[in-house]
Amino acid sequence: MIKIQVITLFPEMFDGVLNSSMMWKAQEKQAVEFRLINLRDFGLGLRKRVDDTPYGGGDGMLLMAEPLFSAINHAKERCPNAKVVLMTPRGVRWVQSEAQKWADSNDDYIFVCGRYEGYDERILTLVDMQVSVGDYVLTGGELPAMTIIDSVVRLIPGVLGGETSASIESFSDGETLEFPQYTRPEVFKGLEVPKVLLTGNHAEIAKWRKSQSLKISSSDK
Repeated sequence: MIKIQVITLFPEMFDGVLNSSMMWKAQEKQAVEFRLINLRDFGLGLRKRVDDTPYGGGDGMLLMAEPLFSAINHAKERCPNAKVVLMTPRGVRWVQSEAQKWADSNDDYIFVCGRYEGYDERILTLVDMQVSVGDYVLTGGELPAMTIIDSVVRLIPGVLGGETSASIESFSDGETLEFPQYTRPEVFKGLEVPKVLLTGNHAEIAKWRKSQSLKISSSDK
């Protein structure tokens, strides 16, 4: 079982995502265990403060080192070998091949979700990986963390169900997009299902799917 812990100021954001669809199914199958850690619980003083102004001046507030260190160390007490993952725009771009690698590794993970204008740089001494979901800025690291968790957990063996479900998806080979798919009815508002899919000729169907996948992938570039 993979253990995933998330350090965040907004744990309530994860409830719907982690307890629905494939994430719920993965927990039912005991393939993954989620734990949400509220950073505020490690805040300083009576007001549980977690942020402060940056040295040198500048707009906004930074997450302080002390609460983050305490929260990460707390998570490490439960999973000493877990890899600490910081969601940040400066991180390595997330791709499907990494999702597959993480799903196969059976490692445990601790996700750290940033907020405000960033975090005290000293927390990087506890971080194993810095990851980005794209070249844009979001309000916090929660949505990127959900994205990565979803992309990994669904690939854990037995979660999707179908033996080939993951292998035919977009980017499963690192570059091509998934081919078009159709279901009943055969004709809808004058739009017909490609005849080759109705033949039962698996070799021809595979050939058509490959050509369509290549066509879509080349047009997307």
